[in-house]
Amino acid sequence: MKLLQVLTVACLHVIPLSAVAQVPLPEQHDRWGIRGNSIRWNVDGRLPHTDHLEMSGEKVSLWVQYGLDSTGKSTVFRTVVFPTFRMLPDNTRSHISYSFTDADLPRLYVNNRLMSLERVKNGPGRNGELSYNIRSFSINGTLEMDGASGTPAVVAVTRRLFPSADKPLVVEMFSFKNLTDQPVTVFMEYLRKEVRTDASRSKGAQHSVIMGTVNDGTHTLQPGATADFSVFYTATDTPASLQLPDPRAEQQQRLARVGEIGDRLQLETPDSVLNAAFQFAKLRATESIYKTKGGYMHGPGGLAYYAAIWANDQAEYVNPFFAFSGDPIGNLSAMNAYRHFARFMNPAYKPIPSSIVAEGDATWHGAKDRGDQAMIAYGASRYAMTHGNLDSAKVLWPLIEWCLEYSRRKINDQGVVLSDSDELENRFSAGKANLSTNILYYDALRSAAMLGRELGVPAAQTNGYTRQAATLRGNIEKYFGATVEGFNTYRYHENLDVLRAWICLPLTVGILDRKEGTINALFSPRLWTADGLATEAGKGTFWDRSTLYALRGVLQAGETEKAMDFIRYYSRRRLLGEHVPYPVEAYPEGNQRHLSAESGLYCRIFTEGLFGIRPAGLRSFECTPRLPKGWDRMALRNISAFGHGFDLEVARAAGGKLAVTVRENGKPVNRYTIKDGATQVVKL
Repeated sequence: MKLLQVLTVACLHVIPLSAVAQVPLPEQHDRWGIRGNSIRWNVDGRLPHTDHLEMSGEKVSLWVQYGLDSTGKSTVFRTVVFPTFRMLPDNTRSHISYSFTDADLPRLYVNNRLMSLERVKNGPGRNGELSYNIRSFSINGTLEMDGASGTPAVVAVTRRLFPSADKPLVVEMFSFKNLTDQPVTVFMEYLRKEVRTDASRSKGAQHSVIMGTVNDGTHTLQPGATADFSVFYTATDTPASLQLPDPRAEQQQRLARVGEIGDRLQLETPDSVLNAAFQFAKLRATESIYKTKGGYMHGPGGLAYYAAIWANDQAEYVNPFFAFSGDPIGNLSAMNAYRHFARFMNPAYKPIPSSIVAEGDATWHGAKDRGDQAMIAYGASRYAMTHGNLDSAKVLWPLIEWCLEYSRRKINDQGVVLSDSDELENRFSAGKANLSTNILYYDALRSAAMLGRELGVPAAQTNGYTRQAATLRGNIEKYFGATVEGFNTYRYHENLDVLRAWICLPLTVGILDRKEGTINALFSPRLWTADGLATEAGKGTFWDRSTLYALRGVLQAGETEKAMDFIRYYSRRRLLGEHVPYPVEAYPEGNQRHLSAESGLYCRIFTEGLFGIRPAGLRSFECTPRLPKGWDRMALRNISAFGHGFDLEVARAAGGKLAVTVRENGKPVNRYTIKDGATQVVKL
């Protein structure tokens, strides 16, 4: 399945601004629909279709590929990852994982006839097998397949896959319901399969991966009665003492964790797709946190990145989101990530590793200095203020100081920060000094000045950060500001005359000097594709992270309607299109894995872009709301930030103004009336 469809690509010659047009957005044909808290694909004959998604708990992650071929034959392929069961030597991918197909499952019989999970057409299958007709797929923290078996239908069969909330365990449940007026017998074979890892290479102890059955055997269902049969996949170092899981209890705990995440930080707008996409992204961003011997560690996932942290994914992308969400585990993981990075501060100012892996026991620094210190300082300073906890801020302050000083020492004679690469780790050129590192350092200086004042840091130091930020802003303009391919925007690095997606970054930190040319470039056929921004103009590679920064930045630049057109398009494609339900990492690399930190960036489009929240202190923030035309109101509910729990409401007021209301415990504590586009400082 080729998901990337690159739109019109202009020639490489310079394009006059007068000739530039915004790329037309293609018509979308939803495969999925919103059903309550779920999305559902009702199988309608548009086949073949195959997709994949990932779901995670504290001790496990489940990657599932599922779908139907052109004849209606179903495919379910599962890979189960156990982040805390590891092999030697320690490295990023030393976790164990195993894959299972439907051929590995125990056989199921209905009235003594084998039910084939691979055939979905009604009527008898091979050798008199009963077929299984899948009618719909649903996703909401679990993957469900609803169907029936037999002609006419004898039993309804609902198949569910989900990870345990807190155990190294995945459950696959088959629920049968008798649809006839006669008793029906259903039988599942007993199965137990165990594989053991190489003891000499197993970390800590030899690991066992076990696949087994629960509630196997024969059940007679009276008319309308139901019965569950389950298969489990688990890892253990003590297989002899393994106890069978309780599938229903595991399902309830999984749904409880999904519901807990869903109840926090809710987006409320007139657009149901945006509301749902926010909820789904919030789940993916928050579920992917692993309880390791090194503490809670948020991990991107994608069959590769577990029990490990990165300066971009965790320190920069997702941790500032957790400060808004109020999820206790999310905040524990954020603080833990910064503490791990702080272990590597040193008086010689050698760089902190890009990644700390293997539950904290090893590091990866393969792309050298990617601007990691700027990433950490940016994320930690924003996180500290938004979280609003004085003690946490004091813990983070030495790390922020150290990272800022490291970056200051990397400034060249033209006044910008040098780095060996960037977050794409030399997949694309980064030059000697790139825009990304410098923008992050600039914003980190501004945030540190605000945070330092809250902590009682001497004025000479905080004022110094403010002066450094002002100087750097001028040097960014001199060094990176340029006309590129006819657009008044930025070179990503020296001597690069091709547009890059990351030219969006100045918009996200309030540098709007070149906003018109930059926005025109972002939404031109040179950069925008059907799947968001191309990493580099004229090439088919895309990474959602730059698209998500750009959509936020265009809102922050005040181009609300233009931004909303693309946000609605992107959200619908990711939630209801061909590859759902979360933002993705990249293509072609990784086949659009649902890496979790990108979902945090999606949520930040709304917290920092649409509602314009920019932390200004432990108990204060700037609010520059962007209420789209056609909307009378919008709200963020159940925010846990700046030391308070509150709702933030924005509504139209008389005279074209906006009414901004902050509510705590349902009661208004702050009310403001501001001009559309104005910034209001909110003190809690």
